[in-house]
Formats: sequence, structure tokens, C-alpha cells
Amino acid sequence: MSKVPVSETRCGFVALIGAPNAGKSTITNNFVGSKVSIVSPKVQTTRTLVKGIGIYDNTQIIFLDTPGIFKPKRRLDRAMVSSAWSGVEDADIIVLVVDAKRGFDDETQSIVAKLNKNKKEAILLINKVDLVSKDSLLALSAKINQAGNFKETFFISALNGQHTADFYQYLADNLPLSPWYYPEDQISDMPLKLLTAEVVREKLFMFLHDELPYALTVEPELWERREDGSVRAEMTIYVQRDSQKIIVLGKGGVMIKRIGQAARRELEDLLEERIHLFLFVKVRENWQEDAARYLTWNLPFNP
Repeated sequence: MSKVPVSETRCGFVALIGAPNAGKSTITNNFVGSKVSIVSPKVQTTRTLVKGIGIYDNTQIIFLDTPGIFKPKRRLDRAMVSSAWSGVEDADIIVLVVDAKRGFDDETQSIVAKLNKNKKEAILLINKVDLVSKDSLLALSAKINQAGNFKETFFISALNGQHTADFYQYLADNLPLSPWYYPEDQISDMPLKLLTAEVVREKLFMFLHDELPYALTVEPELWERREDGSVRAEMTIYVQRDSQKIIVLGKGGVMIKRIGQAARRELEDLLEERIHLFLFVKVRENWQEDAARYLTWNLPFNP
């Protein structure tokens, strides 16, 4: 733990909320300095609340990377949105992350309206500023600030780290005086077996076409350390139809092999351990209606 006297330390939770693909996971990973939340150009990649933990000055900042908030259509959608709003209730500071290029779209307007309705004061964080002009940024900031109740506004690019220091410093200065909740070197509270499942799911997003990743989930079956110090990890990919299983496997098993190799390489880099990764694909037509799937990921099984 830190050698800083406890009376001088700060600690707290910062909820990152926003529309899908606003950059919340990139911000979390940028701050932590390692991957704790998966990233994909496709929307709705994050399905559950992920904690990214790091130290800035004398403050331990615990980012709550929430699923993107959108208009839910399915049970899983409702569970993801519910998880996102639960992060707001647990937070010491709420940060609304807005994609500068997408602007003040319908989803972000709905989020601001709900924050207003619940009398929640937030920080406005406009991300991806490297993609638009300064005049556009100022106009966007003015429009959102007029619509909502924001203490401060920051402009950053999480992908390249542009202007993030001022944002992190603000958080460090404004979280409560408190002992740190986690050991100094801990970067997440996600069990390694769940991190493995998430990395596999990220690679499925990367290698498969647009719709299929939303029809599947990945669940850990085994995470076991062997006598030689390496890890044997077994993950099951659940899909909804036999035709989807064929796509995931690929001709002669080529696709699942590519996915497994990419996931294993990244896990070994992240964990600095030798990983033996085994992937299995099973058809479970109604996995999105199975309460056990939600329990694994700490999502509410909404009606």
C-alpha cells in the first residue's frame, strides 16, 4: 500500500456513462495503463460494469466503466442499461462521456434528461476531440451544458491521451478523503477467468461479421494453474443456432483457431504468464433468457 499518510489520501468511484461506443472503455484502459475492459469499433461491446483501478497523485480512482446506454429491445439490452444506471448510484462522481463526432445525439439527450430528472450533477467529458474542429467542439459543449447540469467540462482524446491529465487531476482533487480501497498495484477487481472470457469475446467481435457477436456470449468453464506454473483456461462460446456455430468454427476449424491464437497472445502479454487456452462452441438457442448466464456476469435478470 501507499506510504502516503491515510489522512492525506483520497479514494472514490467515478462512473463513466454515455451512449454506446463513446469511448468509456478506452478512457478506463488509458488511465489504468493496461486492458481491463474490452474495446471494439462495434457498439454495445461492454456488457457489464467493469472496475478500472489506478492511482493519481495521492488518490485512488476507481473507474466504473458501464455498458453504453441506449433504447433497450431485448432482455440482455435491459440488463445492460440497468447495470449502467446502477453505476451512477454507486458513484462519487458521474462523468457523461460524449463522442465529439456523433454530437448531442438522441441517446445522449435521453441520458441528460434522466440525469436532470433524478437531479444528478455530472462532469461533461467530450471525447475524440481530434476528429472535429475547435468551433464544433465549443458549439457542442454549449448545447449540452445548456441542456444539463454539469460542474465542469473537459475535452480529451482517450485514444492518444490528449488533455487527459487535467481530467484525471480534477478527479484526484475532488474525490473524498479516504484510505485506498484496493492494494496499490491492483488494476481491476475482475477475476482472471472473466477477463479471459472478455478477451475471447473481443476477438470474436474482431474476426466475425457485424451481427453474430451480439448473438453469442463467452463463459469461463475452467481456470487452473498447472504444476509448471502455466494456466489452463477453458471457455465456452454459446451461440443461438447451428448456422452460427459453423461460422464461429470456420471451415476446418480455421476461424476458431485464429480467434483462440489471438486471444492467447493477448492474455500472455497482459498477464505475463503462459496460457493454454481451449475454446468450445455450443448451441443454446435461448441463452439470453437463461438466468445463469446473467449471474455469471453480475447482470440483473430483468423481466
